[in-house]
Amino acid sequence: MTRDVVVLTLNSGSSSLKFGLYRIGVSLTDMLFSGEAESIGESDSKFHATDAHGTRLPEATGSIVDQREAVVRLGKLLAVPGTPAPAIIGHRIVHGGPKLRQSCLIDDTVLHQLEAATPFAPLHMPAALSVIRFAREHFPGLPQVACFDTSFHADLPDVARVLPVPRELRAEGLQRYGFHGLSCASILHQLGNDLPDRVIIAHLGNGASITAIKARKSIDTSMGLTPTGGVIMGTRSGDLDPGLLVYLMREKKFDAPMLEELVDHRSGLLGISGVSADMRQLHDAAASNANARLAIEMFCYSVRKQIAAMTAALEGADLIVFTGGIGENDGNVRAGICAGLSWNGVRLDETLNSRNAGLVSDPASRCQVIVLPSQEDEQIGRDACRLFLESHETPGARMAASNSCL
Repeated sequence: MTRDVVVLTLNSGSSSLKFGLYRIGVSLTDMLFSGEAESIGESDSKFHATDAHGTRLPEATGSIVDQREAVVRLGKLLAVPGTPAPAIIGHRIVHGGPKLRQSCLIDDTVLHQLEAATPFAPLHMPAALSVIRFAREHFPGLPQVACFDTSFHADLPDVARVLPVPRELRAEGLQRYGFHGLSCASILHQLGNDLPDRVIIAHLGNGASITAIKARKSIDTSMGLTPTGGVIMGTRSGDLDPGLLVYLMREKKFDAPMLEELVDHRSGLLGISGVSADMRQLHDAAASNANARLAIEMFCYSVRKQIAAMTAALEGADLIVFTGGIGENDGNVRAGICAGLSWNGVRLDETLNSRNAGLVSDPASRCQVIVLPSQEDEQIGRDACRLFLESHETPGARMAASNSCL
């Protein structure tokens, strides 16, 4: 690599915007600062950031009206003297539809294709598109990259990819795509050469998925056409009997928006417990609330079944990685999941697990269990770096430098 590349990463939610500034070199990815605009659209919005030394930068409170204002505030942070100017911006995009399966530079054509993919992920895409538009407006001279959660699963084998629906529907892009791909790629990057042949990644947060990886390739994953399928999540139902949706349409007169509201916003942990979608609050309520206890038990049961299914797909498992907000921080949930996997030789060390240590399995465990942070933003930075180099370096230098961004 002829020089380091400074990358700004943007990871948008419906009411939040995570951001990071990274310097990416031959062997290292250095965080210069990272932060988040929270509760966008509310009166108690927060805008905060932390520098490379872990020092909290001055926090701003008060209403952040929309994603545009969040981008403007980020622009002011980048304008602070001494802050390196980014060479490129990378966006996390949950779903690119059937036409966009690999990271790419964003132009008007790509933007139109992203808009067309919105029905595949209506919970995530509108906010991401608004951030792209505002970033193009606020940083007009910077190239911007779409980094897809679906890219990691682009080569799923047919047996895992094809949906059992008529061929004419499959021809319209109805297939299993898989998600949390940037998280999975970041786990593989962290493991490096220590990656065994058969790995299961349990990304557990408000959104949750389980992915089976063999020889560094995704061969199956719990989410399907949309990020609503798979295991139970915070407010998302996960897999449901499709006949339930037909019943609700026929007998309860549900239309598409009502079904979407049900499966994306009122189900999962929130729907089961009637208390909260937040696992921490469910733990607090569990002692006195049977529904909160049931929600936790069903979550663990749902994840355990999917890990078992992925073990079957892999014909065994050498390593289970827990990541995401719950996966990284909730030893009780990890214990609840792994308690039902003893048949596969999975044994946790109670002390290590309670400390959220990196290695949490017992030395006698036939399948190692570890906890690693999901580093989606760093992965966005590496993907954007690669595309920047591909468009700016000579062919020989581009190949060497591009490899260093992987």
